[in-house]
Amino acid sequence: MSQITIVKEGYPFIGGALFVALLTGLLISWHWALLPFLFALFFTFFFRSPRRNVPRDPDVLVSPADGTVMRVEEVEEELFLGAPCYKVTIFLSVFDVHVNRSPMAGDITFRQYTCGGFRPAFQKSVGYENERHTIGLENERISIVVTQIAGLLARRIVSWKKLGDRLGKGELYGMIKFGSCTEVFMPKNVAVCVKKGDRVRGGETVIGRIVDA
Repeated sequence: MSQITIVKEGYPFIGGALFVALLTGLLISWHWALLPFLFALFFTFFFRSPRRNVPRDPDVLVSPADGTVMRVEEVEEELFLGAPCYKVTIFLSVFDVHVNRSPMAGDITFRQYTCGGFRPAFQKSVGYENERHTIGLENERISIVVTQIAGLLARRIVSWKKLGDRLGKGELYGMIKFGSCTEVFMPKNVAVCVKKGDRVRGGETVIGRIVDA
Protein backbone atom coordinates (compact mmCIF):
# COMPACT_ATOMS: atom_id res chain seq x y z
CA MET A 1 0.00 0.00 0.00
CA SER A 2 1.32 3.49 -0.90
CA GLN A 3 2.43 5.72 1.95
CA ILE A 4 0.04 8.65 2.44
CA THR A 5 0.68 11.78 4.50
CA ILE A 6 -1.49 14.80 5.30
CA VAL A 7 -0.16 18.24 4.33
CA LYS A 8 0.07 20.78 7.16
CA GLU A 9 -2.66 23.01 5.68
CA GLY A 10 -5.17 20.26 6.43
CA TYR A 11 -4.61 20.09 10.19
CA PRO A 12 -6.69 23.20 11.11
CA PHE A 13 -9.61 21.92 9.03
CA ILE A 14 -9.43 18.40 10.44
CA GLY A 15 -8.87 19.55 14.02
CA GLY A 16 -11.62 22.15 13.80
CA ALA A 17 -14.16 19.64 12.49
CA LEU A 18 -13.24 17.12 15.20
CA PHE A 19 -13.54 19.81 17.88
CA VAL A 20 -17.01 20.77 16.62
CA ALA A 21 -17.98 17.08 16.55
CA LEU A 22 -16.86 16.67 20.16
CA LEU A 23 -18.70 19.78 21.36
CA THR A 24 -21.83 18.76 19.47
CA GLY A 25 -21.72 15.30 20.98
CA LEU A 26 -21.23 16.57 24.53
CA LEU A 27 -23.67 19.47 24.40
CA ILE A 28 -26.36 18.31 21.97
CA SER A 29 -26.29 14.74 20.71
CA TRP A 30 -23.77 12.22 19.44
CA HIS A 31 -26.09 11.63 16.50
CA TRP A 32 -25.70 15.28 15.44
CA ALA A 33 -21.94 14.97 15.94
CA LEU A 34 -21.80 12.63 12.95
CA LEU A 35 -21.99 15.50 10.44
CA PRO A 36 -18.87 17.42 11.60
CA PHE A 37 -17.11 14.08 12.04
CA LEU A 38 -17.82 13.28 8.37
CA PHE A 39 -16.39 16.68 7.47
CA ALA A 40 -13.22 15.75 9.37
CA LEU A 41 -12.97 12.55 7.35
CA PHE A 42 -13.45 14.51 4.12
CA PHE A 43 -10.73 17.02 5.05
CA THR A 44 -8.38 14.13 5.86
CA PHE A 45 -9.13 12.70 2.41
CA PHE A 46 -8.79 16.05 0.64
CA PHE A 47 -5.46 17.06 2.17
CA ARG A 48 -3.81 13.70 1.51
CA SER A 49 -0.43 13.53 -0.21
CA PRO A 50 0.26 10.00 -1.44
CA ARG A 51 3.75 8.84 -2.27
CA ARG A 52 4.43 8.66 -6.01
CA ASN A 53 6.90 6.74 -8.15
CA VAL A 54 8.58 9.51 -10.14
CA PRO A 55 10.11 8.39 -13.49
CA ARG A 56 13.88 8.79 -13.52
CA ASP A 57 14.18 9.27 -17.28
CA PRO A 58 15.64 12.82 -17.68
CA ASP A 59 13.83 13.23 -21.01
CA VAL A 60 10.29 13.02 -19.59
CA LEU A 61 8.09 15.60 -17.89
CA VAL A 62 5.49 14.45 -15.37
CA SER A 63 2.04 15.77 -14.55
CA PRO A 64 1.96 18.54 -11.92
CA ALA A 65 -1.41 17.35 -10.61
CA ASP A 66 -3.94 14.56 -10.36
CA GLY A 67 -7.02 14.99 -12.50
CA THR A 68 -8.43 14.85 -16.01
CA VAL A 69 -6.84 16.42 -19.09
CA MET A 70 -9.39 18.94 -20.37
CA ARG A 71 -7.44 20.42 -23.27
CA VAL A 72 -4.19 20.09 -25.22
CA GLU A 73 -3.56 23.23 -27.29
CA GLU A 74 -0.91 25.14 -29.20
CA VAL A 75 -0.69 28.65 -27.75
CA GLU A 76 1.64 31.62 -27.38
CA GLU A 77 2.97 31.86 -23.81
CA GLU A 78 3.83 35.50 -23.16
CA LEU A 79 4.62 35.73 -19.44
CA PHE A 80 7.87 33.74 -19.37
CA LEU A 81 8.58 31.63 -22.45
CA GLY A 82 7.69 34.27 -25.02
CA ALA A 83 7.22 31.66 -27.72
CA PRO A 84 4.70 29.22 -29.22
CA CYS A 85 4.25 26.17 -27.01
CA TYR A 86 1.93 23.34 -26.02
CA LYS A 87 -0.51 23.90 -23.18
CA VAL A 88 -1.95 20.97 -21.22
CA THR A 89 -4.90 21.85 -18.97
CA ILE A 90 -5.73 19.50 -16.08
CA PHE A 91 -8.99 19.76 -14.11
CA LEU A 92 -8.97 18.65 -10.48
CA SER A 93 -12.30 17.63 -9.01
CA VAL A 94 -12.89 17.98 -5.28
CA PHE A 95 -12.11 14.25 -4.96
CA ASP A 96 -8.67 14.42 -6.60
CA VAL A 97 -5.36 14.81 -4.76
CA HIS A 98 -4.78 18.57 -4.67
CA VAL A 99 -1.06 18.89 -4.01
CA ASN A 100 1.02 20.08 -6.96
CA ARG A 101 4.34 18.62 -8.09
CA SER A 102 7.11 19.91 -10.30
CA PRO A 103 7.00 18.41 -13.84
CA MET A 104 10.80 18.47 -14.07
CA ALA A 105 13.95 19.31 -12.16
CA GLY A 106 14.76 22.99 -12.41
CA ASP A 107 15.06 26.41 -10.78
CA ILE A 108 12.13 28.73 -10.17
CA THR A 109 13.27 31.76 -12.18
CA PHE A 110 9.85 33.38 -12.58
CA ARG A 111 6.92 33.73 -10.22
CA GLN A 112 3.70 35.72 -10.44
CA TYR A 113 0.49 35.74 -8.38
CA THR A 114 -2.53 37.22 -10.14
CA CYS A 115 -5.73 38.14 -8.31
CA GLY A 116 -8.95 37.38 -10.15
CA GLY A 117 -12.34 35.72 -10.06
CA PHE A 118 -13.49 32.25 -9.09
CA ARG A 119 -15.28 30.88 -12.14
CA PRO A 120 -15.75 27.09 -12.42
CA ALA A 121 -12.28 25.59 -13.01
CA PHE A 122 -13.38 23.53 -16.03
CA GLN A 123 -14.28 26.63 -18.09
CA LYS A 124 -11.79 27.59 -20.78
CA SER A 125 -11.45 31.23 -19.70
CA VAL A 126 -10.27 30.52 -16.14
CA GLY A 127 -6.58 30.72 -17.11
CA TYR A 128 -7.10 34.40 -17.90
CA GLU A 129 -9.87 35.44 -15.48
CA ASN A 130 -9.41 33.45 -12.26
CA GLU A 131 -7.01 33.91 -9.38
CA ARG A 132 -3.81 32.06 -10.24
CA HIS A 133 -0.17 31.45 -9.33
CA THR A 134 2.40 30.97 -12.09
CA ILE A 135 5.97 29.73 -11.87
CA GLY A 136 8.61 29.48 -14.57
CA LEU A 137 10.95 26.49 -14.24
CA GLU A 138 14.30 26.41 -15.99
CA ASN A 139 17.14 23.91 -16.29
CA GLU A 140 20.06 23.43 -18.66
CA ARG A 141 17.79 21.85 -21.30
CA ILE A 142 14.38 23.56 -21.35
CA SER A 143 12.09 26.08 -19.68
CA ILE A 144 8.41 25.48 -18.83
CA VAL A 145 5.56 27.29 -17.11
CA VAL A 146 3.13 25.82 -14.56
CA THR A 147 0.03 27.70 -13.41
CA GLN A 148 -2.20 26.86 -10.45
CA ILE A 149 -5.70 28.24 -11.02
CA ALA A 150 -8.39 28.72 -8.38
CA GLY A 151 -11.88 27.45 -9.18
CA LEU A 152 -15.44 27.91 -7.98
CA LEU A 153 -14.70 26.29 -4.60
CA ALA A 154 -10.95 26.92 -4.49
CA ARG A 155 -10.34 30.21 -2.71
CA ARG A 156 -6.69 29.92 -1.80
CA ILE A 157 -3.57 28.85 -3.66
CA VAL A 158 -0.70 27.68 -1.48
CA SER A 159 2.97 27.73 -2.49
CA TRP A 160 5.73 26.28 -0.31
CA LYS A 161 8.57 27.48 -2.54
CA LYS A 162 9.99 30.86 -3.46
CA LEU A 163 11.78 32.49 -6.37
CA GLY A 164 15.23 30.98 -6.84
CA ASP A 165 14.43 27.64 -5.21
CA ARG A 166 15.50 24.43 -6.91
CA LEU A 167 12.83 21.77 -7.47
CA GLY A 168 13.38 18.11 -8.16
CA LYS A 169 11.17 16.28 -10.63
CA GLY A 170 7.96 15.29 -8.85
CA GLU A 171 8.77 17.41 -5.79
CA LEU A 172 5.82 18.96 -3.94
CA TYR A 173 5.68 22.74 -4.25
CA GLY A 174 2.10 23.77 -3.43
CA MET A 175 -1.61 23.03 -3.54
CA ILE A 176 -5.00 24.53 -4.39
CA LYS A 177 -7.83 24.18 -1.90
CA PHE A 178 -11.15 22.59 -2.93
CA GLY A 179 -11.47 22.10 -6.70
CA SER A 180 -9.20 23.71 -9.26
CA CYS A 181 -7.23 23.59 -12.48
CA THR A 182 -3.54 23.35 -13.39
CA GLU A 183 -1.94 24.36 -16.70
CA VAL A 184 1.46 23.34 -18.06
CA PHE A 185 3.13 25.21 -20.93
CA MET A 186 5.87 23.22 -22.68
CA PRO A 187 8.12 24.35 -25.58
CA LYS A 188 7.80 22.89 -29.06
CA ASN A 189 10.78 20.56 -28.56
CA VAL A 190 8.62 18.55 -26.15
CA ALA A 191 6.31 15.86 -27.58
CA VAL A 192 2.99 15.83 -25.70
CA CYS A 193 2.20 12.34 -24.35
CA VAL A 194 -1.40 12.89 -23.16
CA LYS A 195 -4.70 13.76 -24.81
CA LYS A 196 -8.07 15.18 -23.82
CA GLY A 197 -9.92 12.87 -21.44
CA ASP A 198 -6.82 11.14 -20.03
CA ARG A 199 -6.58 10.65 -16.27
CA VAL A 200 -3.21 11.72 -14.88
CA ARG A 201 -1.40 11.35 -11.55
CA GLY A 202 0.83 14.11 -10.23
CA GLY A 203 4.53 13.26 -10.23
CA GLU A 204 3.94 9.96 -11.98
CA THR A 205 2.12 10.26 -15.33
CA VAL A 206 4.38 11.27 -18.24
CA ILE A 207 2.83 14.25 -20.03
CA GLY A 208 5.74 15.13 -22.32
CA ARG A 209 9.06 13.94 -23.66
CA ILE A 210 11.96 16.11 -24.81
CA VAL A 211 12.68 15.21 -28.41
CA ASP A 212 15.30 17.82 -29.29
CA ALA A 213 17.40 19.42 -26.60
